[in-house]
Amino acid sequence: MTTTVTVRVPAKVNVQLAVGAARPDGFHDLANVFLAVGLYDEVTATPADTLRITAEGHDVDRVPLDRTNLAARAAELLAARYGRSPDVHLHITKDIPVAGGMAGGSADAAGALLACDALWSTGASRDELLDLCAELGSDVPFSLVGGAALGRGRGELLTPLPVGGAFHWVFAVADGGLSTPAVYREFDRLTEDTDVPEPEAAPELLAALASGDATALAATLTNDLQPAALSLRPSLAATLGAGTAAGALASLVSGSGPTTAFLVKDAESARSVSAALLASGTCRAVRVADAPAAGATVL
Repeated sequence: MTTTVTVRVPAKVNVQLAVGAARPDGFHDLANVFLAVGLYDEVTATPADTLRITAEGHDVDRVPLDRTNLAARAAELLAARYGRSPDVHLHITKDIPVAGGMAGGSADAAGALLACDALWSTGASRDELLDLCAELGSDVPFSLVGGAALGRGRGELLTPLPVGGAFHWVFAVADGGLSTPAVYREFDRLTEDTDVPEPEAAPELLAALASGDATALAATLTNDLQPAALSLRPSLAATLGAGTAAGALASLVSGSGPTTAFLVKDAESARSVSAALLASGTCRAVRVADAPAAGATVL
């Protein structure tokens, strides 16, 4: 039996997040265009006498180290599926912003599934792993797959998308996090007297991704959760403005926030925009990354 397995998993940015009205089950139908970016967590699985979680890296004081951690739930789910005890030590090295709208917790869950599958030699197929991912959360399947994909349903039904080149991003990390359920509740409040259209992927955005044209992609970026995130955290507007003023092609809140994302022309622009964001005092930290990135990968 393998004695240790480490899996690297990417962050994501939503280049389009179209949100439908609340369903009877409380979820929302989405047209969610995911793009994996080169910021990574690593999940290392080692045999243990019981399920144990440890973590190091950025903002680990805000990472739960008990069975509420999505990585722990992933190990339990895989173990239950294959009739074994979830005895494993999962060590998470954090580099994806915590509670930042970049699917860090979902990435850790996907990493834990893949790491435990290899450690325990369960032999789960890709489809079985994706089914387990969907049970864990709407963003978890994409963390396994990476690249670019359109997520339908609540985001878990994935269709891979072609990407014609590299895209350069700057991410501004805010103080504190934002609760995804709270942002969706605010979305519902803000749209309760409106006719929310059925979510559809924008053809011009998909064409921009396929061509690798950053300027065209910038013109089509949208996030229906952005007004809700700004309502809950008005200070994010200043961060978005600072990045735009510094020369970003486009700016938006990443997912449910509070991380803000800035699409830039090239690596030189990424350096200048990141320096300007730091100097503006509107964010706690900045990160630079390219996209697309590979999904969960055993190292």
